[in-house]
Amino acid sequence: MWVATVFIIVMFCFAFVLLFGAPYVPTLDAQMNAALDLLDLEKGQTMLELGCGDGKVLIAAAVRGYKVVGYELNPLLALIAWLRTRRYRGQVKVVWGNFWAQHWPEADGIFVFLLDKFMVKLDMVVTAQPNRPIRLVSFAFQIPGKEPVVTKDGIFLYVYEK
Repeated sequence: MWVATVFIIVMFCFAFVLLFGAPYVPTLDAQMNAALDLLDLEKGQTMLELGCGDGKVLIAAAVRGYKVVGYELNPLLALIAWLRTRRYRGQVKVVWGNFWAQHWPEADGIFVFLLDKFMVKLDMVVTAQPNRPIRLVSFAFQIPGKEPVVTKDGIFLYVYEK
C-alpha cells in the first residue's frame, strides 16, 4: 500500500506542474552550453532559471561564475536541485515555488525551457521588468511575433533593452 501511495505522490509532483509550465525534461549538454554561451554574462552577473529541474543548468552557470536563482515548482526536483547545488551556496539559490507568482530579483539573463503556450506570457513579464537590459535564452520554443537576435543549436536569444 505504501508503494502505491509513494507512486501517486511522485506522479502528482511531476504532473501538476503542467498547469504552470513545462514538464521535467533534462536539458542536453550541447543546448545548455549554447544557451550559456549566448547569454554571454560576465562573472558575478545574475541569471534566473525559470524551471530549474534537477539543477544541472544552475551548476553549469555557477561554474562560469554567475550568481544564479533557480525556480522549481516540483518539490522533489527542487530538493534535488538544492542538494546538488549546495557546494555553490554563495552563488546559487533554489526557490521552491511557481515562478509566475514570485518577485524576480534583478537579473542580467534568463534561461527557460518552457512550452510554446507560455511564451507570450513570459514575454509580457520580462518586458515589464524594470531592470533592463535583460538577455533571455529559450530552449526549443520561440516567442511568437518576436524575432530572436541569434539562434544556435535550438536555442533562441532575445534581448530586452531599456
